[in-house]
Amino acid sequence: MATGTAAPFGAILLEDAWGTGIPIKYMVGLAGIFLWLFLLHVLKKSSLNFWRFLVGSVGAFLLLLFFLEPVLTQPLARIVALLASIPGKIGGIYNAHYKYGVIFVESGGSAISLKIDFECSGIIEIIAYLSLLMFYRVYTVYERVYVGVLGVIAIVAANALRIIVICLFLYFGGIGMYYTAHTFVGRFVFYGLSVLIYFYVFTKPQIMKQKVGSFRYGDDK
Repeated sequence: MATGTAAPFGAILLEDAWGTGIPIKYMVGLAGIFLWLFLLHVLKKSSLNFWRFLVGSVGAFLLLLFFLEPVLTQPLARIVALLASIPGKIGGIYNAHYKYGVIFVESGGSAISLKIDFECSGIIEIIAYLSLLMFYRVYTVYERVYVGVLGVIAIVAANALRIIVICLFLYFGGIGMYYTAHTFVGRFVFYGLSVLIYFYVFTKPQIMKQKVGSFRYGDDK
């Protein structure tokens, strides 16, 4: 007879929902999906478009984060590390072990390893972008798919550029620049580019499709 330490009752509940063999977190997630779809149906029937957009976007964000974050964080970290490694490899400035999402920077006899984790993978920003776009009725369904793919690519590229800038700051300015490079410079680059992406995806199309006299941007027709 096998022996071992029995799992706590709470741990059993977390792993198995009422003896169904389904982890309880997925049961909670499925319940959240049904509640979210029900609310969207009610709001659509009531023609409450703003509230449908709000509930739809927030609900999509929470559900996508719940289901996709554990699956996509590491692959995204690897992609970002791979893209960020290109300038470092060309210039011989830093090395990336993109299989593990790690970048190794040497400067002035010191060295630092940068781990691209949940925060730096860009998963939160990508999910937020897609959640808003799903319920942004300015675009058709086809346009939302197209703009969604382009937006995700742009966010990943912006995130890789952030990592490149941080690595360059560390290489030329020294390891002591880490806090400034990561907390201020890197975030300024990434979120500055994110604002541009949001402007061209959400703000400008909304203004262009509104009938406000002959107002237009530049040479747009």
